[in-house]
Amino acid sequence: MADKVAKLAKQINSFAKSHGGAEAQVAYIGERGARIALVGEDGGWGDLVAPSFEIAEKAVEKAGVTRHETFDGEFAAKVTTGAYEWKRMAGIQLGG
Repeated sequence: MADKVAKLAKQINSFAKSHGGAEAQVAYIGERGARIALVGEDGGWGDLVAPSFEIAEKAVEKAGVTRHETFDGEFAAKVTTGAYEWKRMAGIQLGG
């Protein structure tokens, strides 16, 4: 478990370094484990999947980034969406 926590923390730190800092939110996704949603200070975003909620929590803690309980409000508003995301969302709505 410690190896997975360390690997995820390293990936979180790499993301944070590339985006001027980062914040995270951890969400349980069933048997697959937990999703770590990351939002950079520059509005960039990404996610990682951990094999368990506990591992995800420990990785975020080890990385030292701010953790949010929910993905809404000011935290969600930091996400920058570009043309690619809008086109993709429209495609999903239109059955594409």
